[in-house]
Amino acid sequence: MFKLQEIRKAAMDFRYLLDRGYPRRASLDLIGNRYQLDSDERHLLHRGIFSKKDSLSRLKKKIPLKELKNKTIAIDGYNVLITLEAGLSGRPLILGDDGFIRDISGLSKNYKPSKKTEEALNLIFEILIKFKPNYILFLFDSPISRSGELAREVRESLSKKNLQGSALVLKVPESILIGFKGVVASSDTAIIDHSKAVIDLAGDILKKKKLVKFALRMRY
Repeated sequence: MFKLQEIRKAAMDFRYLLDRGYPRRASLDLIGNRYQLDSDERHLLHRGIFSKKDSLSRLKKKIPLKELKNKTIAIDGYNVLITLEAGLSGRPLILGDDGFIRDISGLSKNYKPSKKTEEALNLIFEILIKFKPNYILFLFDSPISRSGELAREVRESLSKKNLQGSALVLKVPESILIGFKGVVASSDTAIIDHSKAVIDLAGDILKKKKLVKFALRMRY
């Protein structure tokens, strides 16, 4: 159970330090200790609080779904799936200062496909069919269990739905995602910061389906 009143105070102080150029990790440790936050509460701040400069920079790159038409899109597979599955399962999410919706469960390393995975993929394909990008590239992390099987299923779905695209399994998907010349679908800050156009695919889908359960709204 999050101590929301304390977290809100901590968020204000954390943001204050970031806006003045203090190191992120040291600032989070300082604020976490000051407000006696547990590891989950600190993770929530880490996922949602950013300097005003970083937040505005990311917001400028964020594009709406309708701008996908005739674009090439690279999808950060597990980033999008984990966020979608969190929303579908009713787990808390966070709306960050930078306008992106993020999962706060920290499941990425231990992720395994479940019944919610197919549901999440169907929602993704529903959006892709509606907004018609000209090429879709799904990227999955090879260290995560069953990535090859998942990529194969995605390729089959792309073919069945007459969508141009593919799905790859890479040890480091960021090698393609960072600096990608088309649109990137991810809420990963490192990827956003090195991209020209970004879509919050999972967040936009969850909002459209009214499936968002926020732990905290962090927007400026």
